[in-house]
Amino acid sequence: MTDSVTPDSEHRGLVSLLPAAARDYALLARFDRPIGWWLLLWPCAWGALLVPNVPLSAKAVMIAWFLLGSSAMRGAGCVYNDIVDADLDRQVARTAARPVASGRVSLRAAWAWLLALCAVGLVVLLQLRWQAQLVALASLVLVAAYPFMKRVTWWPQAWLGLVFTWGAPVGWVAFTSDRLGVMLALYAGAFFWCIAYDTIYALQDREDDALVGIKSSALRLGDNVKAGVGLFYAASIACFALSFWLLREDWLALLALLPAAGHFAWQVLTLDPKDGQNPLDRFRSNRWAGALVAAACFVVGNA
Repeated sequence: MTDSVTPDSEHRGLVSLLPAAARDYALLARFDRPIGWWLLLWPCAWGALLVPNVPLSAKAVMIAWFLLGSSAMRGAGCVYNDIVDADLDRQVARTAARPVASGRVSLRAAWAWLLALCAVGLVVLLQLRWQAQLVALASLVLVAAYPFMKRVTWWPQAWLGLVFTWGAPVGWVAFTSDRLGVMLALYAGAFFWCIAYDTIYALQDREDDALVGIKSSALRLGDNVKAGVGLFYAASIACFALSFWLLREDWLALLALLPAAGHFAWQVLTLDPKDGQNPLDRFRSNRWAGALVAAACFVVGNA
């Protein structure tokens, strides 16, 4: 691989074995950065795992479909984002080498790749019962608007929180339409979780974003970014706890969240906003934070 690889890529793997032409499409869909589909998958898994009185085998099959859908639709979202943001990406050091921004993939080819990935997502959508299909389709307006949020608000991370955690209600409604308060509290927890980790991610681009006029929560929080991230993570745990309590009024059930709470605290306490690698490592660690919340949902929903 060459300097055309985006600096935060995890490209040393299957992507590196692809022919050069195919590799650009893999990079465009961020297949070199699996953290994205992990972050999209976990809320889906949380919603499914928390539903009571459903066989684990059925949940496992559904989560496998969610894995395929998360990979495809995260890729589609990245392609769409790069099409919309091509001009801005050329002005930011970390993103200037992206396939569309650099011209290695044409806009026409990028649109074709986007449609192919959406076709995979459609296959997954058809595996859901119709109620969950409607919930999933309701996210499309939010998804379409997301790339423009960084131009109009200091909090595009909040919009991403609405979009990237939509899997929580989809995972829940895939099995039941009852006890929607449990689902909404879980979704709120996922929302604040996303704001926190994406604020950490945005720390990498603060200087470039300020120069080209891109807004972000990392810029808005300024020197208070660690405190802000801490508050978002605390709100996330509080909402998860509310979701569990609404499902089971059992104080012991809340103890299942302690490992995730500890991980969030570690991220905040060790976060160094001025060290480019440190925020990236803390951001990527959320694949494990998501796993800890999934374990908690498993314990509470299947006890």
